[in-house]
Amino acid sequence: MKKITDFTREELLREHEIQLQHYNDFKSRNLSLDLSRGKPSHAQLDLSEKLFSLPEPGDYFSEDGIDCRNYDADIHGLIEVRRLFGELFDVAPELVIPGGNSSLAMLHDALSRAFIFGPLPGFTPWGKLDQIKFICPVPGYDWHFHTLDQFGVEMIPVKTFDDGPDLEAVLSAVRDPAVKGMICVPMYGNPSGVTYSDDVVRALAGMETAAPDFRLFWDNAYCVHHLYNEPEKQDHLLNIYDECVKCGHEDRVLMFTSTSKITIAGGGVGAFAASPANIAEAFRILTYQLVCYDKINQLRHVRFLPDKAAVTEHMKKHAAILRPKFEYIEKVISEELIPEGYCHCRFPKGGYFICYYAMPGCAKRIVELCREMGVTLTPAGAAYPHDSDPDDSAIRLAPSFADMEDIPLVMEVFVTAVKLAATELLLK
Repeated sequence: MKKITDFTREELLREHEIQLQHYNDFKSRNLSLDLSRGKPSHAQLDLSEKLFSLPEPGDYFSEDGIDCRNYDADIHGLIEVRRLFGELFDVAPELVIPGGNSSLAMLHDALSRAFIFGPLPGFTPWGKLDQIKFICPVPGYDWHFHTLDQFGVEMIPVKTFDDGPDLEAVLSAVRDPAVKGMICVPMYGNPSGVTYSDDVVRALAGMETAAPDFRLFWDNAYCVHHLYNEPEKQDHLLNIYDECVKCGHEDRVLMFTSTSKITIAGGGVGAFAASPANIAEAFRILTYQLVCYDKINQLRHVRFLPDKAAVTEHMKKHAAILRPKFEYIEKVISEELIPEGYCHCRFPKGGYFICYYAMPGCAKRIVELCREMGVTLTPAGAAYPHDSDPDDSAIRLAPSFADMEDIPLVMEVFVTAVKLAATELLLK
């Protein structure tokens, strides 16, 4: 099949005219479709409706007798919830802090503690240092970048390959003592879809860093979010904490996850896991930050999902809703865009996003054209620090919230925008 870059000028003009007609047709239809954020659909949220009737009247006590309606216990959280998240993190329950509704808030707290008090006693608080830098695999999670920006952190973009971040670039960066951390989504990455290989995980755990207080902010938001039920069709992430312990760097990794895309978005339970020293320091500071997290919400979640096996079965229901959307988008891109040279794309086995790499110089225009035709996408560049994609190529597609019956129309609009933007660029 002839590539778009091999078209003659006459062929480009003809293709441009065809796509312009499609564009004008879509504009006249006043569409309003949204693929801008990775939100669960109504059907996915309905899967957790039982939560609203839990805990049942009179069932307010944890397994060790804590009345979850009261101030009883402390910030440690319910043991059964620590055990559940211990299974998800694959660490001992005592290395887990179950929190409020947001793992992102717990990540923000961990960063704040490092800036105010230092990562652990004996280290200089990061806020007292002249410069703090973080490695940021790209394309990455925009909220991570905005959070770092709020703290004045200098972000070092590092390209993501099919097996994880560019290790050569990472190993070069950590020679700088001002580089204090790396922030990432290591499984079914947002939006790359990449899961870090065993070799990459081992390298990140074992690498020597100029900063002795270097921290991996390991946001494992999609640890159980597979699109397929068969293990051989799923990605698997090596246990980073175990690898850090083996290398004598047990304090290096700070792990985060939540149930927000398992149960109720914004109404779930977040969790933080780390080494004994990190957990003890977090508890020391949290003691006077709050009396306790919402134990009723923790209790209702563990009543609904008592263990990892229950979570796995629940996530199969999510996968049944999400999988057809991802497969349809993959089919269209693979059949209509990749063969003609409009893009390259890596299709994930899980998570919430597909990262589409357009011809360099086209991403912003594609997003603009889609918006004009009534389809809202994540702003181009959002997956890079300071919203700056040097290639103007990456586009995050978030198909979860849209109804399946709307996905074909969305993709018609998207294909039109891609081809129109490409012909505009090539005709300049």
